[in-house]
Amino acid sequence: MAKAWVLREIGKISLEDVEIPVPKANEVRVRVMAAGICGSDIPRIYETGAHRMPLIPGHEFSGVVDEAGEGVDRTLIGKRVSVFPKIACGKCDMCLAGMPLQCRDYDYVGSRRDGAFAEYVTAPAVNLLEIPENVGFEEAAMLEPFAVAANAVRTGTKGAEADKNVAVCGLGTIGLMTVMLLKEAGINNIYVIGNKPGQKKRASELGISEDCFCDSSLQNPSKWLSDVKGGISLYYECVGKNETINNGIEALNPGGKLILVGNPYSDMAFPRDVWWKLLRNQITIIGIWNSSFSHSESNDDWNYILKRMAEDRLKPSILISHMFDINELDSGFLIMRNKKEDYCKIIMKKI
Repeated sequence: MAKAWVLREIGKISLEDVEIPVPKANEVRVRVMAAGICGSDIPRIYETGAHRMPLIPGHEFSGVVDEAGEGVDRTLIGKRVSVFPKIACGKCDMCLAGMPLQCRDYDYVGSRRDGAFAEYVTAPAVNLLEIPENVGFEEAAMLEPFAVAANAVRTGTKGAEADKNVAVCGLGTIGLMTVMLLKEAGINNIYVIGNKPGQKKRASELGISEDCFCDSSLQNPSKWLSDVKGGISLYYECVGKNETINNGIEALNPGGKLILVGNPYSDMAFPRDVWWKLLRNQITIIGIWNSSFSHSESNDDWNYILKRMAEDRLKPSILISHMFDINELDSGFLIMRNKKEDYCKIIMKKI
């Protein structure tokens, strides 16, 4: 038997003894060494439920291959890995067109099948990414959100000039990772919008000056951005709220790009004046979901991030605010749900 956090119904998650999973053909079993709590895990646990229940959540993780199913190279056993959680079907029109990210019939570790808030998890061997010894398990567990930020940054900055002004609205984990990747890509004119002292502190640690930070609880972000010399050409919305999307449209230069990264909190509606601005300024809106994983260093968001971690160009550990062992992971769930203390990335770590 092994321990796992099992979500049986909305709001009811508990640490239980479960059978150690057996990998199917073409799968491996991973002994989980670290797992991150994603912002999407909290509504999944407490508000909406999962696609099926009971379910073990958790899709940001790393570990060691513990067993291999039929058809899998057994030399993988003992490898340090992170795991791409989306499992494309390989048969739908999008998969056949070489676009598995838009797969119509995918499975997903931690939301559609059992995930990593457990001692063991299974996944297809093809979804593994081996991690070098100089990348810690906690850092490797952050590959998934970092790859989402990489998708956003690489998509948004394609063809952009390095001296253009960029705004990032929302300084949770993904927003801060977006800032880190923009700076790593050589873009320095970055203006950020947050609403908590901890966010301002972390932005400062990433090299964002006080003049480039807007406290949205005190200021109107679109008016604040309107004073930026040269205006804003690229706006990353990492919140998922109507008002912050509208602020982006209001703030952008003609021909600017609005990159939507945040999961939506509710239905969206544009006021007529904002819609007119969207039309007249010919704003481009780009939606970002998930990340690319193809085992190609040039075209793969995961390898893009791992290379930078391995070369010490990205230091994801500075975003970790809390670490718990599996027995105490519910403390992390409650910190994120109740928002009564400052946090950024919360990690489950094997001790």
